[in-house]
Amino acid sequence: MTDFSQSELRRLDLTLLLVFLGLLRHRKATDVAAELGLTQSGVSQALKRLRDIFGDPLFLRRPHGMDPTATALALEAPVAAAVEALRSALGRVRRFDPASTEGVIRIAAMDSQQAVVIPPLAAHLGRLAPGLRLAVLPLGRAAAVAALNGARVDLALGFFWNLPDTILSEPLYDEGYRVVGRKAVLPNAPDLTLADYLAADHVLVSQDGDLQGIVDQALAAQGQTRRVILALSAFLPALAAVQATGALATLPSLVATTFAPAVGVVTATPPLAIRGFTVATLWHRRSDGDPRLGWLRAQLQAVVRP
Repeated sequence: MTDFSQSELRRLDLTLLLVFLGLLRHRKATDVAAELGLTQSGVSQALKRLRDIFGDPLFLRRPHGMDPTATALALEAPVAAAVEALRSALGRVRRFDPASTEGVIRIAAMDSQQAVVIPPLAAHLGRLAPGLRLAVLPLGRAAAVAALNGARVDLALGFFWNLPDTILSEPLYDEGYRVVGRKAVLPNAPDLTLADYLAADHVLVSQDGDLQGIVDQALAAQGQTRRVILALSAFLPALAAVQATGALATLPSLVATTFAPAVGVVTATPPLAIRGFTVATLWHRRSDGDPRLGWLRAQLQAVVRP
């Protein structure tokens, strides 16, 4: 028997293989029909297709039942192995067990989520799924969506909008802002007046190196401006700069409240309204039925909403 071509393989389906193995086991079409929930005519049609595909009678009718040919006997082991491999693979997916699963999950996340979400997630997985490892890529919005579409990452975290139909999302947590600064600069923290806010120097976090951001837009709506002396691309360096320079920084609340004490600065309520945002978890539509990623998304919810 020569190797099967793609077109020949396409003619096979799982029902045909199950009928073939059933006939080897029972040697009677009626028993196979009962086992698989088929009609006897359906089994006969399946056998006809099998004979045509393999170019061999496969089973010879005898008074006591059906005897397999030499070709059928030669096919028994590889066909049984192929069906069992598929059964086992599907069974592992259904029986997803965090404690025994292994592999690498790749997540796109910028520094804010890397700082406040990924560390507790890693600790959580160390207890529940020690065989899972995380690899985090610092990808912004468009790059993260492209990485999901290209299967370079499994999940993405961040603030996104105008997502394509290929990407699914769910809210992870709502975020606002806090002002951080030295205690001497924010002596009345958590209270802070707009006059004191405007009188201070400021550090801005900007991926593009801009010296204006969402706070400056809110100030401009009131006819106000502030003095930004430094733009950095990440939030934790901004905290260090606040401690070193005496300037203020207006940062996402979770970053500010988590790391301000360690840096030796305090937090205050912004003296103006700043639009908040929702951090979401994103995944590709093709992965929607993956129980491992579904479980991991639930763990993300658990670590940010204990």
